[in-house]
Amino acid sequence: MTDRVVLALTGADRVDFLQGLVTNNVTGSDGNLVYAALLTPQGKYLSDFFIINEPDRILIDVAASHAAALLQRLTMYRLRANVQIAQTDIIASRGTGPEPDGALRDPRNAALGWRFYGDQDVSDQTDWDALHVAHLVPQTGVELHPESYILEAGFERLHGVDFRKGCFVGQEIVARMKHKTTLRKGLVRVTVDGTAQPGDEIASGERVAGTVHTVAGDQAMAYLRFDRASDLRTTGAQLTPHPGDIPESA
Repeated sequence: MTDRVVLALTGADRVDFLQGLVTNNVTGSDGNLVYAALLTPQGKYLSDFFIINEPDRILIDVAASHAAALLQRLTMYRLRANVQIAQTDIIASRGTGPEPDGALRDPRNAALGWRFYGDQDVSDQTDWDALHVAHLVPQTGVELHPESYILEAGFERLHGVDFRKGCFVGQEIVARMKHKTTLRKGLVRVTVDGTAQPGDEIASGERVAGTVHTVAGDQAMAYLRFDRASDLRTTGAQLTPHPGDIPESA
């Protein structure tokens, strides 16, 4: 899976350093994958990744498209902490079939199978777009982009944020969205009757309602305003939201 990069954090302060930055709990996670994100101070998305807390280092499995920016941001935050950050030659693989020895389960959803870290790519031929759409799992650089808020992207459901761990960058905004507001927008699965493409604008009557993202056959993931989730269409398709994806409070 050549679209991933694995970074390594070493040094005595590595756990405390990362714990104070990312959305999920790094401590006590030895031997398991942790899904997390790094946000801006304004609570918007910068990067999502998997964390592997090993005895002498922490590995971060991140999309290649976001690896350099993540490395730069972590280096900026390091200041005087005893932490060293470097890119490794480790190859990240993933699959849903038989697991290689030492594979780790994807913590976002059991249907997403396993991830494996080694010196060669042992990924299988899973249709990942279809699987991500079926289970409403956003992808880096597609549904997850610089204007994203992680709760609108489903991070709580995907086990990507821990509200009990203490502070992290952007935590105040995320906590406010969790406890003091009702989400008015978010990701929704839709059935496509016609032809839709990623990036298509979605209309509800005469009003803009959202945007089409990943498309897999007659199913797609869309970012919608929940109060406009009826009579949905693009220039080439009618869209029907999946039951249960629109909050009852919308």
